[in-house]
Amino acid sequence: MKAWLIEQLQRLNMSEALVRPEGFTRQGYTTEETNAITVFRAIAEELGLASVEDAAGNIIARWEVPGGENAAVATGSHLDTVPNGGAFDGGAGIVCSLGAVKLLKQASFEPQRPIEVICFRSEESSRFGVSTIGSKAMSGLFDPTIGSLKDQHGTTLAEAVASQGFDWENLSKAKRPKEQLQSFVELHIEQGLHIVEHQKNYGVVKSIACPIRLTVTFNGKAGHTGTTPMDRRQDALTTAALFISFVQETALQLNDAYEKSLVATVSKLTSAPNSMNVIPHTVIAGVDIRSVDDLLKQKMAKAIRIEAERIEQTTGVSIAIDVLVDNPSVLLDPPLAEQLASDHETYSVHHMDSGAGHDVMNMAQVWPSGLLFIPCEDGLSHHPDESATAEDLVMGAELLARFLMEATTQ
Repeated sequence: MKAWLIEQLQRLNMSEALVRPEGFTRQGYTTEETNAITVFRAIAEELGLASVEDAAGNIIARWEVPGGENAAVATGSHLDTVPNGGAFDGGAGIVCSLGAVKLLKQASFEPQRPIEVICFRSEESSRFGVSTIGSKAMSGLFDPTIGSLKDQHGTTLAEAVASQGFDWENLSKAKRPKEQLQSFVELHIEQGLHIVEHQKNYGVVKSIACPIRLTVTFNGKAGHTGTTPMDRRQDALTTAALFISFVQETALQLNDAYEKSLVATVSKLTSAPNSMNVIPHTVIAGVDIRSVDDLLKQKMAKAIRIEAERIEQTTGVSIAIDVLVDNPSVLLDPPLAEQLASDHETYSVHHMDSGAGHDVMNMAQVWPSGLLFIPCEDGLSHHPDESATAEDLVMGAELLARFLMEATTQ
């Protein structure tokens, strides 16, 4: 199974090397993502699964059973990446899901209800600032108003969707009736070190810290860097620097003051005109705030707005704050989490929260859903060196196989 899982991951990434200096760039609704999904369908077919594509481009690979009117049990993840990302974010969940099917077929298991492996489109937010587009469409959370969002090259989300053969106006048709699925479980690399630090084998997630994302625009005044006196400047970039320091310091203070953790990051910054001899007149910053405590997230967002008003008054630079995303945190299904944590004899489990969003958070709005984490090397993710061991991939496939077996014999 080790060799098979690694081979499939190599096929999906179209690279024998799964860790390489440039990483992998396979953003949502690009040809690169589509090519990987084509490979996914080929592997699924080799396992005897019939696959269909929905209106959003999600692929549903299905193990049919006689009398297949029963609700299916599903697993899956995504294949898109951040720019220069790793091969295991999303990919590990896909190969472990396929590996689980392979294990069950090798054991001549006969499910009493259908099993599905789902490959979701465009999970990462790196291209358009919004995440999990495919799973939002499938779970009925699709927002048709975001089609005008643009990537760094000026391509709108609707245009990107169209470039891969889909119609933005029809994405809502990907919504599935509730009765089609019994439950959904996603497996993912942890993207952190909690499992290792607690000396456990795998993690079962209780809740997911969905983000508040803000776009903060600083509008100052351009001027000559050599002739404009320091005390007469409206420098958008130095104003943004004050703001960035505040975000960092306040997040640290809130972590010290409250039981639940919070992270806040100014993760994106553009400066105009970005010229050596011109004082920056406009800076646009992206702010990402996360905690499983929604009140704590709102407290941070409120503090940001108050500080922005103060900085605006003292610098003369205007500051506008737009809310890009404000999603409540998601509690995953407790009975399902208990089931996923029940194999104590073989593997030890750590119960934890997830600071990162995943497709499962949308599926959980409609169906009982769970999330499994396997360790990743040094907790590293969204990085070319992202990695997981073959042994942990095998563990992931075994955990999913056990879940699928139990869920389809009830």
